Amino acid sequence: MSKRIVIAGATGFIGQALCRDLCGDYDLVALSRDAKKATGIVGPYAKVVEWDGRTTGPWAHEVDGADAAVNLAGESIGSGRWSRAKKADILQSRTHAARAIIDAIELARDKPRVFVQASAVGFYGVRGDGVLDEDSAPGTGLLAEVCRRVEMIAERVERFSVRRVVLRTGVVLGTEGGALPKLMRPFRLHLGGHMGTGRQWFAWISLQDEVRAIRFLIENPGAQGVFNVTAPEPVTMKEFCKALGKVMGRFAWTAVPGFVLRLAFGQMADEVLLGGQRVVPKRLAEVGFEFRHRDAAAALTDIIRG
Repeated sequence: MSKRIVIAGATGFIGQALCRDLCGDYDLVALSRDAKKATGIVGPYAKVVEWDGRTTGPWAHEVDGADAAVNLAGESIGSGRWSRAKKADILQSRTHAARAIIDAIELARDKPRVFVQASAVGFYGVRGDGVLDEDSAPGTGLLAEVCRRVEMIAERVERFSVRRVVLRTGVVLGTEGGALPKLMRPFRLHLGGHMGTGRQWFAWISLQDEVRAIRFLIENPGAQGVFNVTAPEPVTMKEFCKALGKVMGRFAWTAVPGFVLRLAFGQMADEVLLGGQRVVPKRLAEVGFEFRHRDAAAALTDIIRG
């Protein structure tokens, strides 16, 4: 009998890679608000089922009898200035999707063994040089509030005896999407460098390790609760950009002043570009996950040079 995993957010950067990794071993169901578009993206790997990302509906029966339900859905945080409407979309897209999937789990007669909910290192807010693990207190700001609310919603699945896994993910590095192509662009033009002072911490993970960690947490019945999904060796933004320039054969010689970024991006600049967190994956180490990419320079070499 085949195993089934239901994934919301399957057409995103991480979701697509996860589908490619899992498709040979599981029957995948991708929930999408645009089924036609999603079929063109993940159709070779998953059956696409339409949902509205807010309420239960005919799609909910896919959760019944599934081995896992994975929620990666959410409005992009890095695509432009945070207007009032954009901030509302960032929050509501995540909270509504989480509630809808948990409602479906509640209705299911044969409940999934595990529910995996995406969060982020933004939970910790903008912090200094202190090392942050899963026991560290939440911070302040939009992203901290969004993560805190989503994680509270995810706790509800434990009422149904479903194992809960929360992914506090860092910046995921891959050439097919996410932040890395944007960071590489100025280096290609010989204009590469760090943002702000460069002293802010950069919690990163390779896309390969991100997918491996999600799969590990799905398949490991002893893994439960919150996990920082970041490489074990965080670096400062300046160190990261220096390594990126070296891999690309470019100098990291410029710096974009903080006030310029604030003028362009407003609150997003402070929380995403100029702020950071020195996060370590303590609980992933405790449950036995082994990283393939621990060092940023070596990871960038593998990712960029293939």
